[in-house]
Amino acid sequence: MAALFPADCRICNKSLTTFSRLPVCPECLESTQPMRVPSCAICGERLFSATSLTAHTDASNETPICGPCRHQPPEFTRAAAYGSYDGALRELIHLLKYQGVRPAAPVLGGMLARALLAFSGEFGEVAPIAVPVPLHSSKLRSRGFNQSEVVARVALKHFRTARLQRLELNTRVLSRVRRTQSQIGLTHAQRSENLRGAFAVLRSDEIAGRDVLLLDDVLTTGTTANECARVLKQSGAEQVFVATVARLFSPQPRQMPESGQTRSMQAHA
Repeated sequence: MAALFPADCRICNKSLTTFSRLPVCPECLESTQPMRVPSCAICGERLFSATSLTAHTDASNETPICGPCRHQPPEFTRAAAYGSYDGALRELIHLLKYQGVRPAAPVLGGMLARALLAFSGEFGEVAPIAVPVPLHSSKLRSRGFNQSEVVARVALKHFRTARLQRLELNTRVLSRVRRTQSQIGLTHAQRSENLRGAFAVLRSDEIAGRDVLLLDDVLTTGTTANECARVLKQSGAEQVFVATVARLFSPQPRQMPESGQTRSMQAHA
């Protein structure tokens, strides 16, 4: 019956003209394009225009870095995402994450693989370890799967570059040992406190002296990625890079403070 009467697109409700395991129309999939906006070289936050940012200058080049990252760098070295967490991409992530539409995973995994390209030249001779952000055991039981791990497995399976083809997915290293309340509505300080002690490294010998790629579906406020990076580095990881399918941008430009001017810090996602 499904082949004779295709369902509607789960994103735009348009009637599907062909049968597909993924109930999303080609137009919605086509709209999930990679980001092409100026962004902070560390956290990936959007920098709205060339006139709204100041470049941090090192000895060799000028790198655009947002004010919060200059004044209070995150624990991770750099974060990269495929696209913006809005529109059809947001809905596609929700189909997998909250509605269990598993055929969305190959599409999202391909996007995560493209985000990983941002790090292809930043590792040493020893291959980095890819670590998905874990769920608490109670959340894992209720959802039935960890969407970050599902997407990460697809991404690494399809990732074929000389630099990163040796990536090893390790789900044993990092664990979420404490259940936390929702981060919605919390301040930056409250978010950090809410996640303090929520993650633990179970096998420090497997990351000691090595770079770690932390993989997740979405980077929102950055507090989760920051806390994971903190405990990974405390347990011996050299650098932690963060790759996600999507990133939630701040609604306001992130500008660097004027020289000598004090500015309140925004939360890292």
